[in-house]
Amino acid sequence: RKMAFPDDVVKQAWDRAGGRCECTRRNHGHRERCNRPLIWFYRGLELPGGWEAHHKTAGKAGGADTLSNCEILCQACHKATQTYGS
Repeated sequence: RKMAFPDDVVKQAWDRAGGRCECTRRNHGHRERCNRPLIWFYRGLELPGGWEAHHKTAGKAGGADTLSNCEILCQACHKATQTYGS
C-alpha cells in the first residue's frame, strides 16, 4: 500500500514547482518540463489544473515520503507514469 506524503512535504514540493507540472519524461509527449499550470485546490481531481503528488522512486510503497522523492504532476503526466512505469 502506497503511503501519502505529509502535508508539509506536498506544500514544499508545490512551492518548488511554482504551481506547474514538474514532469520531464520525454515519453509523456513533451521535450522539456511539462510546465502545465495547476490549481492547488484541484489535487486529485480529474479537471484541467488537477494534479497529484507523485513518488519519483519506485519500489516498495513508492519509496520514501520525502521532498526529494516528491514531484508535482498534472493528471495527464501522472496517468502516463502508471502506463509507462516511470
